[in-house]
Amino acid sequence: MRIPLGVRAHAGTSALLVVLTAVACLLVAGLPRTMQASFDEALRRSLAATVAVRTDLTVTAAPALPAGELHSRAEFEGAGLHWRRLLPAELRPLVGRGGHISAKTFRTPVNETGDTRTFVNLGWLSDAERRVDWVRGRAPGKPSTTRYRGATIPVIEVGVVQEAVERMGLRVGQTRMLGESAHTAAKIVGVFRAKDPADRSWSHDADVLHVTRVVPADGPEEFHTTTLMSDDGLSALTNKARTLAYRWVLPLDGRAASAAGVPGVEAAVAAFRRQVDVQGTGSISYRLVTGLPPLLAGFLTALSAARTVMYLVLGGLFAVALGVIALGVRLLTDRMERTMALARARGASLRQVAAAGATLTALTVGPAALAGYALSFLLPGSVPPIVHLGPAVVVVAAVAFAVARLVLAHRTPLGERRADLVTARPSARRVTMEALVVVLALAGAYLLRARGPSGTQQDPFLLVIPVALALAAALITLRCYPYPLRLLVRLTARGRAAVPFLGLARAARGRSTGALTVLILLPALSLSVYAAVVHDGITTTQRLASWQKVGAPIKLTSVADISPDAIERVRRAPGVEQVALALTGRVQIGATGERPYAVAVDLAQWRRVNEDAPISLPALSGDRSALLSPALGDRDAFEIVWLSPVRLTAQGVIDTVPGFYSSGQFLLVPREVLPWPAANTLLIKGDASPAELARLVPSATVETQEAALAAIQADPLTGTVRTTMVVVTVALGAYALVAIVLSLVAGAAGRARTVSLLRTLGLSGRQARRLILLELLPVVLVTAPVGLALGLGLPAALGPGVDVSAFAGGLPVAGHTPGLLAPVTLAAGMGLCAVLGAYAHIAMGRRRNLDAALRAGDP
Repeated sequence: MRIPLGVRAHAGTSALLVVLTAVACLLVAGLPRTMQASFDEALRRSLAATVAVRTDLTVTAAPALPAGELHSRAEFEGAGLHWRRLLPAELRPLVGRGGHISAKTFRTPVNETGDTRTFVNLGWLSDAERRVDWVRGRAPGKPSTTRYRGATIPVIEVGVVQEAVERMGLRVGQTRMLGESAHTAAKIVGVFRAKDPADRSWSHDADVLHVTRVVPADGPEEFHTTTLMSDDGLSALTNKARTLAYRWVLPLDGRAASAAGVPGVEAAVAAFRRQVDVQGTGSISYRLVTGLPPLLAGFLTALSAARTVMYLVLGGLFAVALGVIALGVRLLTDRMERTMALARARGASLRQVAAAGATLTALTVGPAALAGYALSFLLPGSVPPIVHLGPAVVVVAAVAFAVARLVLAHRTPLGERRADLVTARPSARRVTMEALVVVLALAGAYLLRARGPSGTQQDPFLLVIPVALALAAALITLRCYPYPLRLLVRLTARGRAAVPFLGLARAARGRSTGALTVLILLPALSLSVYAAVVHDGITTTQRLASWQKVGAPIKLTSVADISPDAIERVRRAPGVEQVALALTGRVQIGATGERPYAVAVDLAQWRRVNEDAPISLPALSGDRSALLSPALGDRDAFEIVWLSPVRLTAQGVIDTVPGFYSSGQFLLVPREVLPWPAANTLLIKGDASPAELARLVPSATVETQEAALAAIQADPLTGTVRTTMVVVTVALGAYALVAIVLSLVAGAAGRARTVSLLRTLGLSGRQARRLILLELLPVVLVTAPVGLALGLGLPAALGPGVDVSAFAGGLPVAGHTPGLLAPVTLAAGMGLCAVLGAYAHIAMGRRRNLDAALRAGDP
């Protein structure tokens, strides 16, 4: 047969198939690209938002002998070039230019004693000129010497940060004797401040930029600061007191990172660590310090969850898209049936008929698949293998389905076939295959729940089970729904009205056409409901996590106790409705010496603050009762020291105190245990301005539940998962609509002929609409509840295999009642589409000439 003539003869069906194929290939090739782009962006944002001291690669050294000491900038820079040459190939694109080198002493005491111990460390930064401004005095110069206790010691000129002047009493012109056994004189010649305090590199040198206050458990408080010296000062910097450390910081440039390369980066960091370890000698030892591996491991955990969820729903979308394309191919082969039967009757071999159908299908879907594949490259993102594989699978599946259908239909020339028999029994092979699919799906779901998640590796098993469950439910539905339908046909046969009997009889005889429709509609509806339920669960849990993080609509936390006047100003601030007072601090348990954190709060007032919150607050009975974290274990009465000794009685265990602590050792007590009503935390209800509250209490930081929720939702991986679920839900709904339309079109000719013949016998237009509705609705009315139930049950069926807590603030997305609005809307929408399709079909059939139906009717 002539292929171009066949394309022209079936132009409408071919055009529909072209659209379906192009859209399917665009989705299967484009969505993975956008997902990969979002994964890369999430990694880059994560690296950029993390402090540099965690992401950068820092080589540290501790000289043990004078031979290992470095005393010039050239020696430090030469070592820095050596570390860069040792970098593995996977790390070189990620390590940016610049970086810096430092040499510092630590815990270097001032050789003076008092109630407060002062530590002034000596420090050198290779890029100090770029990072600091000298606000008083001058920059340090060359060192000198002096006599101290009968020995000659170096005098190193240093500069101190402005904060050390204010908090430690250091002044320009002072000379402080440092060290205990090995002494060094530090002459303060200038005061500096950071040019850009927000520069990420300061996280490596926070001891230079700020004064550190330390309160030991068994001693007076300590103040630590690190000074800055010149390059010349390196000549006098020795490690006689064993407190000297060198650091070479190799900055990480996250802009070149990609999610696909994370495993290689982890391996490269481990290899670089081994290279650094073996560089040490007896006079100096080296080690690599970085928080990059655990950061990447956490990202891989979230990435694995994101990939699992999205490939799960995308796999279902791909399966449904293939089913709709199969419906389109079936429609095309049905239109070609008479032509192929005639060619077969005239001597064409089965191979020739199959080749003609395959060629026609390939010419239809091939260019469309190529167009969808090409359009996917307009979307951002790298190209995973599925981008190339997906369109090829679409073309091969469409052609294979066409060939199989033609081979089955034309095995013998002019073979008589009855596709409308209700009592036609399936073969034993088919029943066995269907039973095998059901058993494997159920066994897979059981094993998935028993095994749990598979770690950070992609789990193909998890991607197959949901589609297998949907397919199993569809097969069971196909096998079970004819029985009540036959009963209805028998009941309507006894009545006087012909329309119910004819409609239900045609529905029963249309099983061969409706089988593929059910196999498409049920997975489409169940997976779209599943996506809607998970999306709703993530949204609900994100809100719960934001409340757990803050503990109130607004939380104001101060480093020091808040004065009563400041508390009163907060109460009178515009927008403030309720205020609950709380005090946090570290206490000591007398019997064991443990030092847990404690929260003393007015629980009754806190409940009024959180009146409409989704979190529940614990209850305490008695003024001396306490709730303990699991880490503190079970105990009866015990004594704590907090401002004064207090005797408490353990009332129970509490896993978390919302807004305060969720892990470690902590306890919750009522405010009545405090000897005086101090407070360093205010829990506020209302819509007050955070900036105004911060102004009223300058020493405090302000957190809001809305800001915490926005931060959780702003995560790129979270946004990608939620957006993808919405897109997939819409796409699955659209495919369900197309499947209904195609099922209408597939039987349009026979249905129109039947209706026209019945119209000549007196069937009215209203009765014709009822007839078509009764023919279509049984499939939809059975499929919709089953798909809805399966979609609502999939989260429980998959169990711990799909962990989306990474997108919900770390809380498990389980244990809440799913919202039924979206799932029920999807199921009702599918039924509405069937009704509208039936009415549209009737409207189009009104133009049909009834005389033509009589002339063309079968005898």
